[in-house]
Amino acid sequence: MGAQLRLLRRRIKSVRSTAKITRAQELIASSRIVKAQQRMHAALPYEREITRTVSGVLSNTAKVDHPLTVQAENPRRAGLLVITSDRGFCGGYNANILREAEALSRLLRDRGIEPTPYVTGRKGIAWHSFRSREMGGQWSGFSDAPAYGNAKEIADALIESFRDENGIDEIHVVSTAFVSMLTQQVTVTRILPLEVEETERPPDTGPMPYYEFEPSADGVLDQLLPRYVESRIFSALLQSAASEHASRRRAMKSATDNANELIRVFTQQMNQARQAEITQEISEIVGGANALADAGAGKE
Repeated sequence: MGAQLRLLRRRIKSVRSTAKITRAQELIASSRIVKAQQRMHAALPYEREITRTVSGVLSNTAKVDHPLTVQAENPRRAGLLVITSDRGFCGGYNANILREAEALSRLLRDRGIEPTPYVTGRKGIAWHSFRSREMGGQWSGFSDAPAYGNAKEIADALIESFRDENGIDEIHVVSTAFVSMLTQQVTVTRILPLEVEETERPPDTGPMPYYEFEPSADGVLDQLLPRYVESRIFSALLQSAASEHASRRRAMKSATDNANELIRVFTQQMNQARQAEITQEISEIVGGANALADAGAGKE
């Protein structure tokens, strides 16, 4: 019985240590979520304005035949930018992204298009490397606090491959959109080639601005479209960073709650074992006293 008590005490001590770690991780993730949300909201005006500007340029162009807006007649390869995290302890965050990327890869293969993954985050890189998947590019070290320079580096590599005749014909982004502290959704977005839609309905942000181009609309788009792609990738990185922290906070809170519940169960078992041990000792004492009393009565 004493061995069982020692085992339960060791388990309680171990679980308490784990609970302290998960609680600390939860507090750290909670503090980082606020900063990630602030950076995400601060980047929205730039993304909104550059999208409005691109729409305005395309609306004032009679014929759109820019290389970044032209759909290939027979697309052969597609680039998949898969945004994962550098660290774990975030529940099913990475698993959901990789599962969606695999589903998208199957859909592209059904269309006769071979997908090429471009991966950010050590978890996604390790997943593809373990399965000997060839990657078109890989980046890591900034998943929890991405900078605009990271988005530019990724965008430059994707655009360069898109402009190459033997490169990719489409670019899709698989990332996680931050909806709320409790909800994060995996999203798939095609950013190249741009989809140009003709409509007579005025945009929600007001009438489109009128532009005069110098020297030409193609020259303006040459400078503007790479910035647009960079802003879309940067927004996806910021959304994914906030989602990563929220997922980690939720996972660590669940782990802390489970650890506290396990401590309660182990404490109850330890009390029961201690009570059984005390009862057994009392029974032995009483039995010994009765035996001594019976022996004394026999001598008399």
